[in-house]
Amino acid sequence: MPQNQYTGRFAPSPSGDLHFGSLIAALGSYLHARAQNGQWLVRIDDIDPPREIPGSADRILATLERYGLEWDGDVVWQSKRHDAYREVLDWLYQQQKSYYCTCTRQRITQSGGFYDGHCRGLNLGAENAAIRLHQTLPVYSFDDDFQGHLQAESQLAEEDFIIRRRDGLFAYNLAVVVDDHFQGVNHIVRGADLIEPTVRQISLYRHLGYPQPGYLHLPLALNENGDKLSKQNHAPALPEGDPRPVIINALKFLGQTLPENWQDYTLPLLLRWATTHWTPSEIPRQGA
Repeated sequence: MPQNQYTGRFAPSPSGDLHFGSLIAALGSYLHARAQNGQWLVRIDDIDPPREIPGSADRILATLERYGLEWDGDVVWQSKRHDAYREVLDWLYQQQKSYYCTCTRQRITQSGGFYDGHCRGLNLGAENAAIRLHQTLPVYSFDDDFQGHLQAESQLAEEDFIIRRRDGLFAYNLAVVVDDHFQGVNHIVRGADLIEPTVRQISLYRHLGYPQPGYLHLPLALNENGDKLSKQNHAPALPEGDPRPVIINALKFLGQTLPENWQDYTLPLLLRWATTHWTPSEIPRQGA
């Protein structure tokens, strides 16, 4: 892979089938990568077994294939990357960049909702404890290719956030940074619901000495109640039939110019047309 080649990714969690909101993120990241002759990778973020639905990972991959969103290389599964996460956790601890914490959610809620560093100097052991990053490189803002300059709440930026949970599961912020670096991802296109943790992820990149990727956070598709389409809100799975009308609706949502007589286009031709005419500046500022 050329050193400066654009590398993007789509990284769904297997907590349900892909829905229209998922398609917006997948299609946006796919077109952004392909328009720059870049790599587009797929990763399954399966680090939270209690939230996963059996069979949904395979259905997600099958849906991407059915919608013509072909990825490069092999699919990476976070469930097979535990050794890499442990290695990073061990390094952070050895460098005194992390520590064990036994504070409960109730205590944090009572202290104002943000963790106050209570366990930072207590030298606690691993038993029944989470691991927190010792935050010495807070990130207060970042520039998003679509949203512009985004500012974070100072308490969020400065908080010693969890990188391994008390139950032993690896935290999303840790796994996503380790894996994006491992896969050579240098630009991330995803939904605006993930803007908030971005400053924590950038901070973790800096603590680990990794190069920081660029970001583009897409507007969210909303339901009739104004809530984002999500698996938690029981958004309907993408339909089984002809994917082209759904792709057209997704392109409309993203403010893209549509081909005339698109019904005459095959799915590969439609996606090729969309790639050639991809214009991020036309993405509307608001969701559906």
